[in-house]
Amino acid sequence: MTSVVVVGSINLDVVTVCDRFPQPGETITGVSVSFGQGGKGANQARSAARAGARTVFVGAVGDDDAAETVLGSLTAAGVDVSPVRRVPGSTGFANVTVDGTGENHIIVVPAANAEVELDDAARAAITAADVLLLQLEIPLPVVTEAARTARASGTTVLLNPSPVQPIPDELVELLDAVIVNRDEAAALAEAIATVPQVITTLGGAGARATSPEGTVESPGFEVRVVDTTGAGDAFAGALAANWNRPPAERILRANAAGALTATAPGAAAAPSGADVDAFLAEQGLAR
Repeated sequence: MTSVVVVGSINLDVVTVCDRFPQPGETITGVSVSFGQGGKGANQARSAARAGARTVFVGAVGDDDAAETVLGSLTAAGVDVSPVRRVPGSTGFANVTVDGTGENHIIVVPAANAEVELDDAARAAITAADVLLLQLEIPLPVVTEAARTARASGTTVLLNPSPVQPIPDELVELLDAVIVNRDEAAALAEAIATVPQVITTLGGAGARATSPEGTVESPGFEVRVVDTTGAGDAFAGALAANWNRPPAERILRANAAGALTATAPGAAAAPSGADVDAFLAEQGLAR
């Protein structure tokens, strides 16, 4: 079993579903509202654990009731949250609006996520893991420090550079792979050109992994889209969890996890490894 540590963000998500997005200044009636765990880091940790990896999450929450809600969700998914830092103030918050086609608009308030730090417990978790998975919703110096710690111990370093921002050369040099969508790939093309492996998600067209050994691809899957929130995070977490598999197999399973996530509401809807097995069998692609 692969061991994964995720250093990143965790939020309380408030998800509002509506038939269509309002125009500026317009008030419309929504269909439903729900509350749950979000944040790219936490979503990816949940996905990795659901996919079967031993998973540790490193992040920060506030001293409010929301902290118990979001950490409880991760714990229930099998994620070790013992290194999570508690800070005074608010846990991160995201306001997610989903329309009738499954597309979304998201407003994020970082709050405690801006205070993520690496202590001895966090460094020990990184050193002991097979794979470190990172994103860019926490302070960039912490991301770089985590990558440096992983590289020194031989832990594989994966970065999902989202939300897009300039990536310092020091961080790029520490990466084994990046996970990007088409827009991120275009925006960061020059910065990530030297990264050994680039995994690109292509929406309904599937996914592609490019490395010096060549290119492998996963087909797209036709599914009934309910909510695309978190589908990319499910892909990243499943990819990390399956990193010990051959490249074509791990990208296929990650792509299936992302597709299945889009069929359910909420950012934390990542499927289990058994769900992925059943889905691939239905597609005639059992692995």
